[in-house]
Amino acid sequence: MTVTVAPAVPDAAGASLWIKICGLRSRAAVEAAAQAGADAIGFVFHAASPRNLDPAAARDLARAVPAGIERVAVFLHPAQSLVDEVLEVLAPDWVQTDAGDLVTLRLPATQRVLPVLRSGGLPSSVASLAAGPGGLPRRCLLESGRSGAGERADWVEAARLARATELVLAGGLDPGNVAAAVRAVRPFGVDVSSGVELSRGVKDAARIREFVRAAREATRALHTEESA
Repeated sequence: MTVTVAPAVPDAAGASLWIKICGLRSRAAVEAAAQAGADAIGFVFHAASPRNLDPAAARDLARAVPAGIERVAVFLHPAQSLVDEVLEVLAPDWVQTDAGDLVTLRLPATQRVLPVLRSGGLPSSVASLAAGPGGLPRRCLLESGRSGAGERADWVEAARLARATELVLAGGLDPGNVAAAVRAVRPFGVDVSSGVELSRGVKDAARIREFVRAAREATRALHTEESA
C-alpha cells in the first residue's frame, strides 16, 4: 500500500501546532472547535465508543466544517466495508487507525493516513513501520493503550519519537496539562477528546477554547525562548 502524507506548513513565526479535536458528535461541537481555531476535527467510527457516528451522520456534520479545517475519519480495527462506506460518503482528509490495521486495509493510493502507535509497544511499532515500503511515516499519532479513555501516553517515549517524525500527541490531554505536554514533547500536533468533555461523548465549548488557547500559548512561548 502506498500512501502520501502532506508536509507540515509552519506559520511565519515557525510556531505552528496542529490541533485536532476528536470525537465530535454535534453541530455545536463542530462549531466550537472551528471557532476556537482547531486545525482538524475527528469523527469516530467504532461501535464500542460513546463517540461513535454512523457515516451518514458524519457526512451531515461535515457540512458544518469550514474550509481549511481538516476532517479525520478515526477507526479502530475496522471492517473494510465500513472504511469503504466512510470514504465514499465523507471523503476525509485523513484516515486514522492503528498502524497494524494499515497492513490489511485497502485504501486509495492518494489517501493520507495517520497511523496510531501506542505507548508501551512503541519500539516494535516503530520498527514495523520503518520496515514497511515507505519507511517511517512522515506523520503519526502516539496514543495510550486505550483510545478515548483519558489515559496519558508516555511523554518520554513521545519526545523521542517527535525527534524522528511529525508526532501528534494524544492520550490524557486536557486544558490543564497540554502546555506541559507541549514543552516536554515538542510535538508536531496535539489531539484531545475526553479532556474537553462534560460527560462521555459530550463536548464542552469552553474547555475546547481553553485547550486550544493553552496549546497555542505554550507553542509561542517555546518559539520565543528558542529565538532569544
